[in-house]
Amino acid sequence: MGLDLINVINQIEKEKGIDRGKLIEAVKAAIISAFKKRLNFAENLEVIINEKTGGIELFAGKKVVEKVSEDENEISLNDAIKIKEDARLDDMVMVPCNVGDLGRIAAQAAKQVILQKVRDAEKETVFDGYKDKRGNVISATVTREDRGDIIVDIGKTEGIIYKREQSFRESFKRGDRIMAYVIDVKKNARGPQIILSRTHPGLLIKLFEMEVPEIAEGIVEIKGAARDPSGRSKISVFSNKKDVDAVGACVGMRGIRVQSIVQELKGEKIDIIEWSDDPATYIKNALSPAKVSSVNVNAADKSVEVIVADDQLSLAIGRKGQNVKLAVKLLHWKIDIKSESEYKSESASVSESEDESENTGVIEGVSKGE
Repeated sequence: MGLDLINVINQIEKEKGIDRGKLIEAVKAAIISAFKKRLNFAENLEVIINEKTGGIELFAGKKVVEKVSEDENEISLNDAIKIKEDARLDDMVMVPCNVGDLGRIAAQAAKQVILQKVRDAEKETVFDGYKDKRGNVISATVTREDRGDIIVDIGKTEGIIYKREQSFRESFKRGDRIMAYVIDVKKNARGPQIILSRTHPGLLIKLFEMEVPEIAEGIVEIKGAARDPSGRSKISVFSNKKDVDAVGACVGMRGIRVQSIVQELKGEKIDIIEWSDDPATYIKNALSPAKVSSVNVNAADKSVEVIVADDQLSLAIGRKGQNVKLAVKLLHWKIDIKSESEYKSESASVSESEDESENTGVIEGVSKGE
């Protein structure tokens, strides 16, 4: 093998980006496997490779015995002393083997093991390169569709966007460049599996972090985000500097910043709202663009009753409840929305019930007194 072996290792290390140490271990495993198949050696084999010259030394562990009955696994005391001066009976001595005994069949076996080890090492390298990308956004190129799932090229491997992680409004064709959020990185028999999403709130957050310098600098904070696959989202922001408008920073001059994100998300409507530590104020902002008349907060069970003008009710609830659902996801509070007329009607009914109850009590009391 010699220098040819070292040249192959150098080439694979450079082209595949596989750790040199893993390649050396792969070659050692290949040689050991070949010798076991060719010469029926026992388990105790050790390989030393000179990483400069490519020279290979193979040693077989043999037990020191008085009388040798198995040449492959045993050695006499006299022969053992020639290798190791202080050898004793029952010791294990590493005996040099002739590497040239690697025949054609054994060499082929070694080649297959090397190839497999290289493939395994390559998969491990790819996994190591992506395992820390969970929770990040990466650029990808659409390659094909597989039963509703989208397969994308992300560089050294492929990623998958399952159908459930896609917006039904979006459609892609081969060659489209998209941004996707890394949900998870898993190992399987065919290599690392990179699971991506186009609907995760994290994608929205990361896109704003990339687009708005004030967020990257820590001046503006993203407090929460909620998305609906049908194409609507809300994101709440807060400014750590009084002279910086958090919402304005995210919108950008003439809306250029938010429009860039809207284009990436294929026309998704994004409500940017100001975060507040006051629940009533935050809830009013979260239900934007509807105008809220009043808010009754129950902090104990995180529920709130919202009153809006009659002409604002449908806007507050949104199409198919979309607006209020997003507000609930954003705040993690239970929200009950009522129109002013509905609220007044309920209040009047409660008042009448109380009056009737009081009057009944008086009549009963008079009756009993008589």
